[in-house]
Amino acid sequence: MIFFKKLTIVFISILFGFVLMNPITSFAQLDSSTVRNLLEERDDEIKDLLGPKGTEYTQEQRDKLKDIINGIIDYRAMAQQALQATYDTLSEEKRTEFVDLFSTIIRDQSLNKLDIYRADVKYEQINVEDSSATVKTLAQLEKVRTPVSYEMKYDGESDQWVVTDMIIDDVSTAGSYQRQFQNIIRKKGYDSLLETLRKRAAK
Repeated sequence: MIFFKKLTIVFISILFGFVLMNPITSFAQLDSSTVRNLLEERDDEIKDLLGPKGTEYTQEQRDKLKDIINGIIDYRAMAQQALQATYDTLSEEKRTEFVDLFSTIIRDQSLNKLDIYRADVKYEQINVEDSSATVKTLAQLEKVRTPVSYEMKYDGESDQWVVTDMIIDDVSTAGSYQRQFQNIIRKKGYDSLLETLRKRAAK
């Protein structure tokens, strides 16, 4: 009996020590303030690099902007949502190629209108449930106000929150790609979609 009591105490001690050493287990990272801080830091980094309106950028600065703007997007999750059932039929190699092409296109498009990243952002609501979060903001650029929401999840592997969808003025980014891709797949098949993405990514 004494042996089992000691064994139980040792087990509890090990478990308690594991909880203290792992913030995910104690849910230290799974709160609204962590999510808001992540997005605010990203927003500040972008604004600092953008500088005043009319600034000219070197290729190095453009690449850095692209990395910051897109650094917290989970492209695989967005690609999976866009492809729907087709994603499950692909080999891991084909999935990787699709995600790479998909992310390249989004990253390149993110620099098309840099002025939008100068908008003042008001955080209206952040809901966190388990490892998922919904963030509702209002972006104001000059006199134009645009509601922007983020669907996010906590990624244990990277130990950070990532964006799985962006809803801009009530239009879902993942949903828009889903409609486009499914339309092409229905009419011409997946191979035609892949070839289209290859051409767009190569531009």
